[in-house]
Amino acid sequence: MKKIISAAFGLSLALLASTAFAAGPKVGVVVKIGGIPWFNAMEAGIKEQSAKLGVDGFMVGPTSADPALQVRAIEDLIAQKVDVIGVVPNDAKVLEPVLEKAQKAGIKVITHESPNQKGANWDFELASAKGFGEAHGKLLGEKMGGKGSYAVFVGSLTVPLHNAWADAAIAYIKAHYPDMKLIGDRYGVAEDLDKSRSTALDLMSANPDLKGFLAFGSQGPIGAGRAVEERRKDGKVFVVGPFSPGQGAKLIKSGALTGGFMWNPKQAGEVFITLADRLVKGETPKAGDDIEGLGKINPEGNTIVVDQLLKIDKESIDKLVGMGL
Repeated sequence: MKKIISAAFGLSLALLASTAFAAGPKVGVVVKIGGIPWFNAMEAGIKEQSAKLGVDGFMVGPTSADPALQVRAIEDLIAQKVDVIGVVPNDAKVLEPVLEKAQKAGIKVITHESPNQKGANWDFELASAKGFGEAHGKLLGEKMGGKGSYAVFVGSLTVPLHNAWADAAIAYIKAHYPDMKLIGDRYGVAEDLDKSRSTALDLMSANPDLKGFLAFGSQGPIGAGRAVEERRKDGKVFVVGPFSPGQGAKLIKSGALTGGFMWNPKQAGEVFITLADRLVKGETPKAGDDIEGLGKINPEGNTIVVDQLLKIDKESIDKLVGMGL
């Protein structure tokens, strides 16, 4: 009897060991905010690619777009001794110390939407800042006929990439549509639907000649679009920016939301896991490498940039929604 129990116990230990081994490297990805369509799609990519590569990958979504919550989440992942931490930063500067702490603990760090991030081993972008910003600036200029006032929303004034997009868009508009006037500077409300909506309503009330919103941040175009719909300004005030097609489909079809460009957040989730898997195996991305989800790369410093823009408009919206975006 003792032999049977001993054998069973030994088998249990062997199974536990094999299960732990099968789980593969542990990868935690901290996003800006949980529970919104953009990051839900990213989580789907993380899960699918993890299953494909045998990685224990998961997403952490804070309850609000607060850099302090991201710091806390990263501290928790360091305590868990994960192999790789992925982050979509709300504030690149605030995260530097905790990312460097992760690196000192022997944890690899990958960021997204934060080029040249200090404390990261690698950052990847599915769109160049200049190309992404200019594409939106051009679209807004065309829709507004090159005349009238417009406002710019960003996720926050401390998100480097959103502000780089805004810089590129504003510079493009100044160069190509000199009769367009920027109201104020920019408003850091675009990761909050309610704040985007209320700010857009206030700006339309205060500026009768306002004809456009350029919104960088996943909730900015939706909030501004709802404000345009409330004021029945469809086709008179144009809202341009990146957003989740599933969330904005009705507004696109009604004309309250004009459109924009995006990359696939699900693909970004997959790339987090693909890069993490390579780093854990000791592989360093280099020029000419063909990486799934990125194609051929040509890194600059610790940043990998590729241009894979998808247009969001009335013609493409159903297809994008059908892709689960």
